[in-house]
Amino acid sequence: MQDARQLVGDVANVTLHDIPTNDCWARDHGPSFLTGPADRPPALVDWGYNAWGGKYPPYDLDNDVPRRVAQLTGRRRFTPGIILEGGAIDGNGRGSLLTTEQCLLNENRNRGLSRAEMETYLADYCGATHVLWLGQGIAGDDTDGHIDELARFVGPRTVVAAVEEDPADENHAPLAENYRRLTSMTDQDGWPLQVVRLPMPGARYFGNHRLPASYCNFYIANRVVIVPQFDDPADQVALDTLGKLFPDRQVLGHDAIDLVWGLGAFHCITQQEPAV
Repeated sequence: MQDARQLVGDVANVTLHDIPTNDCWARDHGPSFLTGPADRPPALVDWGYNAWGGKYPPYDLDNDVPRRVAQLTGRRRFTPGIILEGGAIDGNGRGSLLTTEQCLLNENRNRGLSRAEMETYLADYCGATHVLWLGQGIAGDDTDGHIDELARFVGPRTVVAAVEEDPADENHAPLAENYRRLTSMTDQDGWPLQVVRLPMPGARYFGNHRLPASYCNFYIANRVVIVPQFDDPADQVALDTLGKLFPDRQVLGHDAIDLVWGLGAFHCITQQEPAV
């Protein structure tokens, strides 16, 4: 806690809480916050967490984070009883939700759970009336295809999608397929999506392991958008593209090479809480 306080300083609208964890990826083990009518008390969803299919034990402290957050904030806590990470879903706030088959239908999360059953959970606990399924994730992604590396809503009907232009790159085919699906999809009201291409940075490796570097792992804050940067020629293209899509926010690039060595970036280490 003292280290965090020294880094953050005394900021009037920032409250620091000391919650023990096994890992830093708050997007995935943290709760999903819920909003609703003003007469309803605030709430959150406490999904189960198993470190992306049991890859990195122990994860008991991480799995307990949503309960601890509910205690600290006084929010009601809903427990669906299934495994789901926050980085696996992205919504437009109107009922449409993006996700991937590779992750949410993976046997290492919820063995035997069907697509229809998963969509029921997403409707019951996320308010999703329209689920948009993409296919596979990018190389090096240990999350089994989290959507926050692939495609993100930047408006009610506008989605940015990662694309790899080099046909020889291993990410070209799966990203091309995801882009193809998106261009044929609609929002919850039947309107076609506007799909904006977002480039991929060049391949980066740690030893022989390819790292899941993607500009889609940006974080949207109140007045800014923080965009991963990888010391790559495509960095500025990503900033310019997102800058046009967020005219009411300052779009800032920040070095993410150290974070992507840990197989994540800014969206992965954050989980926003709406004002109440």
